Amino acid sequence: MIETKIKAMTLASVPPGSRAIVRTIESEPEFRHRLLELGLVPGTVISVLRRAPLGDPLELVVRGSHFSIRRSEAEHVQVDAIS
Repeated sequence: MIETKIKAMTLASVPPGSRAIVRTIESEPEFRHRLLELGLVPGTVISVLRRAPLGDPLELVVRGSHFSIRRSEAEHVQVDAIS
């Protein structure tokens, strides 16, 4: 059996090359709805591919789709990091 450690954090603090599972999105309704439309629903696995040189934006892979969000937006997404 493979043991997986889970650590709660925001998406903004997940290092590049790591994966996490969406827990909640704590933001105003319009922004929350936008992220839900992009596939960031609770239980979804997200991969953080890389960050821009100054740390903003983050490039993500969600359900096979690549997109970028600002670090300030990623701070509203609570995740469980997967190691």
